[in-house]
Amino acid sequence: MTTDDTALPAEESARRAVSAVWRMDAAKIVATLTRYTGDFSLAEDLAQEAVAEALEQWPRQGSPRNGAAWLTTTAKRRAIDHWRRRERYEDRLAQIAQDTDPLEQAPWDPDEIDDDVLRLVFISCHPVLAPQARVALTLRIVAGLTTDEIARSFVVSTATVQQRIVRAKRTLADADVPFEAPSGAELAPRLAAVLNVVYLVFTEGHAAAAGDDVLRPDLAREALRLGRSLAALLPKEPSAHGLVALMELTASRFPARTDAAGAPVLLADQDRTRWDRSAITRGRAALARVDALGRGRETYALQAAIAECHAVAASVDDTDWATIVRLYDALLTITPSPIVELNRAVALSMAEGPAAALEIVDSLAADGRLAALHLLPSARAELLERLGRHDEARAAFAEAAALAQNARDRAVLQARAATGR
Repeated sequence: MTTDDTALPAEESARRAVSAVWRMDAAKIVATLTRYTGDFSLAEDLAQEAVAEALEQWPRQGSPRNGAAWLTTTAKRRAIDHWRRRERYEDRLAQIAQDTDPLEQAPWDPDEIDDDVLRLVFISCHPVLAPQARVALTLRIVAGLTTDEIARSFVVSTATVQQRIVRAKRTLADADVPFEAPSGAELAPRLAAVLNVVYLVFTEGHAAAAGDDVLRPDLAREALRLGRSLAALLPKEPSAHGLVALMELTASRFPARTDAAGAPVLLADQDRTRWDRSAITRGRAALARVDALGRGRETYALQAAIAECHAVAASVDDTDWATIVRLYDALLTITPSPIVELNRAVALSMAEGPAAALEIVDSLAADGRLAALHLLPSARAELLERLGRHDEARAAFAEAAALAQNARDRAVLQARAATGR
């Protein structure tokens, strides 16, 4: 055992150590326990009991060199107690005796990902679960976030998150979902659901729907970690690499997306020297891997290609807007969506002027599909302002402000409504 040599109290030092181990190794630990017990819900409960025991013992004994192995071994001991109580001791003990767990042999390498983790991801995103439950369970079990962290990220109560997770585990148990990853014809639709969960998590980190912060970088980083893991586990799946490319290229702009006060900074006003060049490089490399597979660009890769156009441009005026419009055209053929249409209209306004784009935006406003979102009146206000229709622009900014759920976005839109600029 090693002891913490900082000035922190033993309890706080242990809490941080346990949190760090859990954040890094939760997926591996729960996946290993699920394989041993054959019961996903029990495995997660056992892991949480082991975490509670660590919080009690590590302040007195010091943090172990291999925290993941300590938690796994402790959870397995509790599993034996559980089976003994349920008269399954002999059968399960014989099974465990035949298994050698790499977590107990050497420190866990965070870059090494095995099939157990892949199975765990597919269980957490199983189609029997509602989308919100998939997100909560994936962040809790695979990403290792606490229920409090998930609640803060999505601006809901901790009790709500806990209820979603409990219901999700019960649903999986009732459906007798096996601990396996789909294969063959089943893989594509199941993988699409998994990637969608990761994308939803990243989207919330990239543009918080509510609350006081424009960005939630921690949430975006967890989505990126999940995406990279999936790409490593499924190296021949272009959609996994496409999503990684999209997230990397989008996240590269995070350093310039807010000002010193935390207010949002529009793309045209961002200091591009602050963009993360290493993230851009990683994103372009992931997009190149999609192309190297030779199966074409799907939804995430097309969005990544749009983000790449922004990433390589020296300024807004230098951006290849015509190519972006064509990429949106391709995206609309694969994934028809009013949001994609709105984004295409914004790109068209830069390529051909605001008048043509305003016709599209007015058409979208008329059909009502985006009536609840502030994005449409906000885009319309920008176009009206560029056309010199300032009174109408102020009214549209006010409409957008009334719909905005994020406090930072709302404040900016209210200011634009007051000034028209």
